[in-house]
Amino acid sequence: MPIKTSTSMSGFVASTPMLSRAESGDARCYMKVGQEHFIRNPDGSFTQDETSFHDLVMFRRAGEKAAAQFVKGDKFVAEGYIHTYTVTDQDGVIEDREEFVARHIGHDCAATRYSVDRTPRVQQGPTMPTNSTGAAPSQPTSPQPATVGM
Repeated sequence: MPIKTSTSMSGFVASTPMLSRAESGDARCYMKVGQEHFIRNPDGSFTQDETSFHDLVMFRRAGEKAAAQFVKGDKFVAEGYIHTYTVTDQDGVIEDREEFVARHIGHDCAATRYSVDRTPRVQQGPTMPTNSTGAAPSQPTSPQPATVGM
């Protein structure tokens, strides 16, 4: 089976995320995002070029969570697609615009310090699996990070 891929973007949140409701009633999170660009010089060094700014939107539950978890300045990585649309201003000028519609978004782990909460979001049924005798299997009381040997 082939690897599933999609369009992605990374950058930083340039405006405070705003949560609103679409006509359907679905949550819509909007934020202006920036992308820094660099030019590689012949000697191997880099020079920062002009930063570009774009619109990013998310809908429904993902939009609600993004609005609650992201603040201006956060670095992110997002997966989604580019939506191109046309607007006409009050003077009748037609302009093509685009926005990145994110289906998934997360903080950029290369630029963000954070901790991960792995507790289940919703506990259903028994809180701990049992073995064939009905007793809980022995497990550490707190999850331990995986040990990787080289």
